[in-house]
Amino acid sequence: MTWSPKSWRDFPVKQMPTYKDEAALAGAIDELSARPALVFAGEARKLRRQLADVSAGNAFLLQGGDCAESFTEFSTEGVRDTFRVLLQMAVVLTFAASKPVVKVGRMAGQFAKPRSSDTETIDGVTLPSYRGDSVNGVDFTPEAREPDPKRLIRAYDQSASTLNLLRAFASGGYADLHNVHQWTQDFVKDSPAAERYAETAVRISEALDFMKACGIGRDSAPSLEAVDFFTSHEALHLPFEEALTRRDPNTGQWYATSAHMIWVGERTRQLDGAHLEYARGIANPVGVKCGPTMTADELLPLIDTINPDNEAGRLVLIVRMGADNVGNNLPALARAVTEAGRKVVWSSDPMHGNTVKASSGYKTRNFDRILTELESFMDVLYSEGAYPGGVHFEMTGRDVTECTGGAKPVTEADLAARYHTQCDPRLNADQALDMAFRIAESLKRVRRNNSAAAA
Repeated sequence: MTWSPKSWRDFPVKQMPTYKDEAALAGAIDELSARPALVFAGEARKLRRQLADVSAGNAFLLQGGDCAESFTEFSTEGVRDTFRVLLQMAVVLTFAASKPVVKVGRMAGQFAKPRSSDTETIDGVTLPSYRGDSVNGVDFTPEAREPDPKRLIRAYDQSASTLNLLRAFASGGYADLHNVHQWTQDFVKDSPAAERYAETAVRISEALDFMKACGIGRDSAPSLEAVDFFTSHEALHLPFEEALTRRDPNTGQWYATSAHMIWVGERTRQLDGAHLEYARGIANPVGVKCGPTMTADELLPLIDTINPDNEAGRLVLIVRMGADNVGNNLPALARAVTEAGRKVVWSSDPMHGNTVKASSGYKTRNFDRILTELESFMDVLYSEGAYPGGVHFEMTGRDVTECTGGAKPVTEADLAARYHTQCDPRLNADQALDMAFRIAESLKRVRRNNSAAAA
């Protein structure tokens, strides 16, 4: 079927803000269309190849970052700290799974957020809902909540700055495996669960010492001090995505150059909708959120829409059902996809289905509920003969108090201390790394069981 970057405009669209000044929006889109690409087609193809390894069961996907990036809280330190925690998590998971970990940040573009209602009412005053910093402001005033096209330009500029930082951190020595492991050792030393994690930390040290003794160091193995790191965000604001969609001169294919990978959310995945129409035409890896209402009758046509040639690495199914639902709802989906022979990456987003409101009024998520959904996701897929290939977290490198629980537990009484999110609660740095160790325990258990079965 004929496709162009603007063909989505002929389809029903949801979750789009209403701009009073359409001419100003058109001017912002024209300006973005003239800006350089944020990422390049070759980088997106490299991510597809790595995700194909995940689809085949030969690698693991780690995707994480902010719920919604902020203009006001942007800093070099903030980008660095989230990048560092993702590297720490990746080291722990690589060692546990004995497989490469594909590292993808929810960074450098995660500015727009879907909302359950177009408006919000406080004390009898009704205003447009906050839809992320690329659309409007979080302050509850008429001026802040008015969608402003200039914010799209600022989102582009901040994304470019974030990408510059990420590329420097990934290739400039900051990601040296020895440094990353030292940070992880520091966490283990200070963690109340130190005994649980000490074995893994010691074994990583032994592996590094063994490689050094064999002459494998920075000079002979450059991968020890540099990493591939990719970016992703929800492709929600389609005029923004259209403006940054470019044709690759080498292949003739269209690519979203706003990120290496984009995903379509639970609220915008309609088969006849504008967001899937946009996603089907780009050659980037594409994710789709699969919530508790997803059925096999919906999922298989969706897969064929996004990935008609059944290419490995093209499609990531991001399961977000809630701890109470995944065991009941996921088996039928996994069975249908496996029986149909569709090549997908199965990834778990155990955050969104486990959001509750604390007695204090703060939205929060409980660490143990997140872990329960994740473990259930793994158990279901293994039992259905499918590979649980990844995890998708909302997290930050900062010491926030937004999710309860963890090895250094945050209680409901602690939430008010450092509750900084502008949308949904995130795992803090300690909770994120704690979660990586918990996942590692599950992966090691699976490896032992598989080895025993093979014997």
